[in-house]
Amino acid sequence: MRVLVVGSGGREHALAWACARHESRPEIICAPGNGGTAQLGTNVTISSTDAPAVARLAREREVDLVIIGPDAALAAGVSDTCREAGLTVFGPSSAAAKIEWSKTHAKQVMDRAGVPTARWRSGNGESRSDLFDFVLELDGHCVVKADGLAAGKGVAVCDTREEAFAALAGCLHERRFGDAGSVAVVEERLHGTEVSVFAVCDGRRYQLLWPARDYKRAHDSDHGPNTGGMGAYAPATDGCPPLGEVAKRVIEPTLAALAEAGTPFVGCLYVGLMVSRDGFRVLEFNARFGDPETQVVVPLAGAGFLDLLLAAARGELAGTAPAPVVAGAAVVVVAAALGYPGAPRTDDPITGLDDLDDDVLCFHAGTARDGRGRLVTAGGRVLGIVGRGADVATARRRAYENLERVHFAGMWSRSDIATHPAGAWR
Repeated sequence: MRVLVVGSGGREHALAWACARHESRPEIICAPGNGGTAQLGTNVTISSTDAPAVARLAREREVDLVIIGPDAALAAGVSDTCREAGLTVFGPSSAAAKIEWSKTHAKQVMDRAGVPTARWRSGNGESRSDLFDFVLELDGHCVVKADGLAAGKGVAVCDTREEAFAALAGCLHERRFGDAGSVAVVEERLHGTEVSVFAVCDGRRYQLLWPARDYKRAHDSDHGPNTGGMGAYAPATDGCPPLGEVAKRVIEPTLAALAEAGTPFVGCLYVGLMVSRDGFRVLEFNARFGDPETQVVVPLAGAGFLDLLLAAARGELAGTAPAPVVAGAAVVVVAAALGYPGAPRTDDPITGLDDLDDDVLCFHAGTARDGRGRLVTAGGRVLGIVGRGADVATARRRAYENLERVHFAGMWSRSDIATHPAGAWR
């Protein structure tokens, strides 16, 4: 069997690692991959958003399954082009993935499906007065989001009217997020704790994975700017509503609404929840596995993970099912480069990976090989160190103990991953 994993981050390394564990020992190809995926198989230097090139590669290598990791690749229609070429693909069509790459569309789907979510308005520069009025109605306690894909950075959590107005100006006038911010969404600000729920879907049926909790703010105690994610843990059963209730109120009506619209969802439906004493509401949908949550969910999914993805891609899931029984927990801590989440420093040699404990995982995100064959930094989030153990506390201790053995110039990380519920600041 041959598997092509599209993407270059820590999520893709984790997905490639999980597939490589399968008893059939499949051949792994990554496009473009990174310094870590090169150790599992073959990297091919093409852009993950170049749909014709990805489809051509998969056809030439006679790939049995294409797994699409990044949101940008889904929005670019890579899955559509691959399916048109007769390939088996795990990843939704661009139209189905619109629930991630357009937050306005996602809200419309939620409303149509009766999914619980925050009150909201959206608009562009011409309708900004409506957005300003909504900010005033909420007295500035709101969340301002760029409508499109902004690498996890297009969200501003506001305490005052002035902050909200400034965030809207950043989207609509300063074009801080380019075309992604040409439309902005204003939501009422929710309070509680966040948790992420994952469902592997075949268009009609689904299989739940264990919930995870990730930490988006750059610094300890959820301070600083939003990032793509500085760490995560699973299973995040503390404070998570019953998965069966999430399935009935969110996943099932959403899959039904997408199918009714002619855009059945085949892939991983990521549901970001805000949980409070009053229940839960959906913050967002993603149309793919989360990053860095994948790095802790996948190690708990078992060696049959590839079979699950293949069944979903073929429309052959046996039926709806709760998360499988799993023993233990996993915690990932991200080692970031100096300058992240702004312009990161790159090309610094990475040392210490040979000193990690045998059962500790290291998923590469922003790494590459330089002209001398050295592993060097090549992005903002460089590595994810994953500790595993009987419980979250043990897994956390092992992750941080091993993180101390890794070094590159300017390396930094949060010190409080898995010590408190993420998202209480929302």
